[in-house]
Amino acid sequence: MYTLPNKLKLFAFIFMVLGAIGMIIGFMNAPSSKEEVKEKLANHNSHEIVSPNDSNSEVAAHEEDAHYEHIMHQMQNRPWSALYVSAFFFFMIALGALAFYAIQYAAQAGWSPVLFRVMEGITGYLLPGSLIMFLLLVLSAFHVNHIFHWMNAELFDPSSDKYDALIAGKSTWLNETTFLIRAAIYLTGWNVYRYFSRKYSLKLDETNDAHWFKKNFKLSAGFLVFFIVTESMMSWDWIMGFDPHWFSTLFGWYVFSGMIVCAITVIAMVTVYLKSQGYLEYVNDSHIHDLAKYMFGFSIFWTYLWFSQFMLIWYANIPEEVTYFVTRIEDYNLPFFGMVAMNFVFPILLLMNSDFKRVNWFVILSGIVILAGHYMDIFVMVMPATVGKSWFIGIPEIGALLFFFGLFVYVVFSTLTKAPLIAKGSPFIEESKHFHY
Repeated sequence: MYTLPNKLKLFAFIFMVLGAIGMIIGFMNAPSSKEEVKEKLANHNSHEIVSPNDSNSEVAAHEEDAHYEHIMHQMQNRPWSALYVSAFFFFMIALGALAFYAIQYAAQAGWSPVLFRVMEGITGYLLPGSLIMFLLLVLSAFHVNHIFHWMNAELFDPSSDKYDALIAGKSTWLNETTFLIRAAIYLTGWNVYRYFSRKYSLKLDETNDAHWFKKNFKLSAGFLVFFIVTESMMSWDWIMGFDPHWFSTLFGWYVFSGMIVCAITVIAMVTVYLKSQGYLEYVNDSHIHDLAKYMFGFSIFWTYLWFSQFMLIWYANIPEEVTYFVTRIEDYNLPFFGMVAMNFVFPILLLMNSDFKRVNWFVILSGIVILAGHYMDIFVMVMPATVGKSWFIGIPEIGALLFFFGLFVYVVFSTLTKAPLIAKGSPFIEESKHFHY
């Protein structure tokens, strides 16, 4: 049995405390009035304060007031957006690990059973991550924050100056009630599968009865159908919903590719860590090699989808579509192209060689780069629509990242202590123990 070291527990709590302090500072520093915005902008000299001219002072004053109100909303959105990005990032790692785990069961894979407990440990974060995500969505639906632009009721009111015919035309889908109902369905389905798959896995260890393996096989096959549909719908609601004027038919697959590569990366990193502590004695270089192959392969898959989406939209140059990338290239140039380099160039350089895939510290180094790159990917998907040009990677972003990292580490490694690290009841466990590539 694995025992959670006190040092690791302390490490996780320190990160959570530091992160919570950073998030509180971020919310406290958010402006509460247009006067505060003017003061902040004047201090940073980041915007030129427009003075109304004598000939049309009323119009100029109104435009200036609207400008500062817009900036205020963006600055108020920043700590919420930073919180959302980190919450979703770690949640999607747990969800991706759950999907990868289901794939292993449905495929009756022989190489991976020695890693099942690691996967189950990572999916232990799914429930707390789900509750946090649902709370954030509820707070948005009740207008505690304004990160989802389409939740402004005036956009659906034809008598309002802010009426948006395009968004109003999507009101059947874009409304708070069905938005939360769909979220509840996604989260319930994913967590129900996680609960029963874990239960059947432990039952299989206790009884060594193949009946439980068959139940998990059928459950996993059915779950994968449910997952691929709900994951796409989730990506439309929770990520693409920030840009309600824009859509991409590839978007569900694009989010999935980032999710699965992050999950496999974390599985590899946790495995290497446990191996270094003297656990997982049956995990060998071939298992690490296969995980690194998946990291490499899904990084290429992610790049293919990124390029397909970007190239087609850029080449067609349809204003309604291309504005999504124009905003990111003009206002988020460094993180936009930087995350492409981290998610494609670095995996190519670090993991192309087959021998490197067997070197543990090389896999860890590659994993850090990949995870950082996909955090930036989520950042670039969310921030342009919520904070616009008022973005910065500072205390709110770092605080949220530290908090959820600490929480993730604590939950995952606590889950690992609740069952033996070897799934001894799996009918493929001997094949997995002697797996060699």
